[in-house]
Amino acid sequence: MRVLYLLNISNPDRLSSDSGWIFADLLAPALADAGAEVTIAAPAPAGDARCGFHRTKLPGTKYRARFSADIDELVALIQAEKPDVVVANQIEEAPAIRTALLEAGSGALLAGYCHYLPYSFDDGRRLLVDPSLNDSGLGRPVLLAFAAGLAACDRVMVHSSTAASWVSAAAERMTVDLGDRLRVVPAPRDERLVRAPATTTSGDGAEPIGVYNHRLYAHYGTEQFVDLARDLVASGLVRLRVMDLFGQRSAARTGLNDSPERMREKLASLPHLQIVSDRGDRIRYRDLLAGARFGIAPFRPGCPWSMSVIDCQGMGLPVISPQLGWLAEHIDPELCFTTASEAVTLAERLASDDAFHALHAKRAHASTADFTPELVAARYLEAIS
Repeated sequence: MRVLYLLNISNPDRLSSDSGWIFADLLAPALADAGAEVTIAAPAPAGDARCGFHRTKLPGTKYRARFSADIDELVALIQAEKPDVVVANQIEEAPAIRTALLEAGSGALLAGYCHYLPYSFDDGRRLLVDPSLNDSGLGRPVLLAFAAGLAACDRVMVHSSTAASWVSAAAERMTVDLGDRLRVVPAPRDERLVRAPATTTSGDGAEPIGVYNHRLYAHYGTEQFVDLARDLVASGLVRLRVMDLFGQRSAARTGLNDSPERMREKLASLPHLQIVSDRGDRIRYRDLLAGARFGIAPFRPGCPWSMSVIDCQGMGLPVISPQLGWLAEHIDPELCFTTASEAVTLAERLASDDAFHALHAKRAHASTADFTPELVAARYLEAIS
């Protein structure tokens, strides 16, 4: 099977913080191991030496990534590669890719992967546009482009059962009939970030650390985390380690959304809280996770998946989480909370109760067992066959 994987990269200056690139970099070699011929078309290469690579232009902004597909380039690429399957990593580009397939005279299957959902649902199940994609009122056009992408695909892949239900609900409201085209294919875990659950105890002299390793965008619920962080450090039992995954961003990116910088300033003012950077080094990132006792999930309402949560769990770190979206589906119910006081109680117990921590460290580690690149590649190939 010849697979042409069209990859948008939203964080070219820090590939280690771009979940789409990490997914492709982990998945492409596993697909090759399974016998597929993979070519990555992206602004930066992913995978290994067995994978072909075609360099594409960097979109520049998240809106250009959705609205500026070069059909001439796509036609030429399809004619050169002669794929059996084309994977649209940016689902909104699927109509343009379908057009290119038509013009190229290709019968390749078009599969879209919904890495990001540009909407969420409120408690009344109203469909809400994503505020991070709503500059100048572009949220609804992006949502409609997403629906058009669903309609253009032969297969639609999502991370989780929660994401499948949300995509199905949104498609129905926008009169897109998905039929039997929807498949659940989780993202692979990074095997470099896997270890047996730690055996450290609360009495070993080290102050317990809770790690928050998510993007600091406001739409990830970072304001709510800031409020929780104040309560956690006030308890006196834990320190917090917050990952600055982006570092210094370009003026173009901060011009569209400066919330990571604003959130970082708020967090930096709190006592017993350390803001750290992995500097784009996965080994340093592993070491920073390894020094923590537990993780904290984001407060993002429309969260269909979190690679950062999987990173913590693969390292044997229990993760406490608000009862939201996929997080409530995946994380042990005993570690989910609905109020800040419940979160503080959970954090304090993980910090001081060694038996409770050991139990949930083992459960966290085991929860990622089905996400090895080999198993995910098998599910991926099954979905697009």
